[in-house]
Amino acid sequence: MRIERPPRVQRALRLSFGTALCLAASFGLALPIPFLSPMLALMMLAAMNRPLPFKASLGLILILMLTTGTGLLLIPLLRYYPFSGVLLVGLCLFLAFGYGLRGGNPLVATFLVVGLTLISSAGTAEFALALEVIVALVKGLFLAVTTLTISHWLFPDPASAPAAKPGPSLTPTESSWLALRATLVVLPTFLLAMIDPASYLPIIMKAVSLGQQSCATSARTAGQELLGSTLLGGLMAILFWCALSLFVNLWMFFLWMLLFGLLAARKLYGLALTRQPPSFWLNSLATLIILLGQSVQDSAAGKDVYTAFAIRMGLFILVTLYACVMVHLLDTRRQRRITTS
Repeated sequence: MRIERPPRVQRALRLSFGTALCLAASFGLALPIPFLSPMLALMMLAAMNRPLPFKASLGLILILMLTTGTGLLLIPLLRYYPFSGVLLVGLCLFLAFGYGLRGGNPLVATFLVVGLTLISSAGTAEFALALEVIVALVKGLFLAVTTLTISHWLFPDPASAPAAKPGPSLTPTESSWLALRATLVVLPTFLLAMIDPASYLPIIMKAVSLGQQSCATSARTAGQELLGSTLLGGLMAILFWCALSLFVNLWMFFLWMLLFGLLAARKLYGLALTRQPPSFWLNSLATLIILLGQSVQDSAAGKDVYTAFAIRMGLFILVTLYACVMVHLLDTRRQRRITTS
């Protein structure tokens, strides 16, 4: 007999368990770019309160292949006509963010943004690297969908749980403004990644996360939400690494991620009092996964983990500060235009 818990409790358990399971499985199976799969699982578990049917799962994987393929089409343009290519990437990012803000499927919008940035920047350095990233994304999504199914089976929403409330409707002007703001948050990091895509892929994923978070952030709270969640994610990554170093094995990797996921999920779903919105805790978990995943890979490759972490965290903070400044400047200018008109 299954115990029926309140929907918010089930969702917190499902998100933390699913993310931990996907993280452990991704590293245990030695998937390429292993932090991608738990990132996708985290986004899907936070966005979906119902399991995906089998046909929808296959359709989602097909959509990922098609949307990431858009990045391949931009590679020749970025190589031979870089200025025009960057302008076209910026336009496509604006359309992708706008699609999500106007009520489109948020996962499809995310896949479009990831394909436009990760694939095209990797392909400018080497076409084989772009194909490797696509393979990593497809494998990661397959594992994330499997994890989503297992998590919903173990922690289903009660039959009486109300359907998820639709997000607030935005006017075309508001959605276009927010899409422009998110595009300007992501685009400079994309330009930085074109210098050395293999080293800056985690920074792109962080910028994509910030771009999505900036769509729900006001200028008044941008610094607190964007920078605060990044710093908290870095602090959690340090604590996680210290705890994991006591007993280094895959089971402890899963259990520590489960614990940290539960601590954040309780606040994300309002089970513990907090002044921060859900996007703050979601971005903190995303930052934790990216930093932790890269540190594990650095350790396996014999690199200096602490130096690499310090450099990466410094870049994360710089990218976040830029996002805060961009949100503040654009919103201030918009308010002046509204006041004078």
